Amino acid sequence: MIASSLYQADKKLTFLLLCICTLLLLFVKISFIENETAAFEFLADRPEGSVLKVISALKMLAVPLIYLWKFTVIGFVLWVGCFMFGYRVSYSQCWGIAIVSEFVFLVPELIKIAWFTVIETDPTYLDIRGFYPLALISFFDEADLPTRYAYPLRALNLFEVVYWALLINGVHFFARKQKKTAAYIVVCSYVFIFILWLAFYITVYK
Repeated sequence: MIASSLYQADKKLTFLLLCICTLLLLFVKISFIENETAAFEFLADRPEGSVLKVISALKMLAVPLIYLWKFTVIGFVLWVGCFMFGYRVSYSQCWGIAIVSEFVFLVPELIKIAWFTVIETDPTYLDIRGFYPLALISFFDEADLPTRYAYPLRALNLFEVVYWALLINGVHFFARKQKKTAAYIVVCSYVFIFILWLAFYITVYK
């Protein structure tokens, strides 16, 4: 299987490929969608426009750092979960699982680019920021929602569930145990902390 071979691929090359793909999608989204909104065009020749350009540049520079932090945390969480269940999956392998699984989140970015270049061709900046395909927020009118629920409802989406499945497949691949056991490991480690984080976010958001 392709996924299985990716789990064994060189982590540095896989990380580099992920960063390149993410940066390309981010560049396209910023240059051809966000920068074409009426609000950005209005601010383009003003000092605020320069600030927005700096923020966009910082977003791109931050991509590798954000990924490094994310994979370090998720790899550790998975490693602890495997250790608690008594399975020998190394931290390095858990780190690799996190990298490979992250590729699924490139799909909603592709959908977003396609949506705002083909279907909704004159979006506002808020439309772009609030759009997330196949997420629970699609069932609500974001304007009527308390702000604290917007992020959690975007975070709970089909791609997140696929991400869980990829984590499970990765743990199963390295642990060489039943997939049901790998599912227990991921649910009791990553999924539990993910849900806990969303609950914490809703509680403390002001």
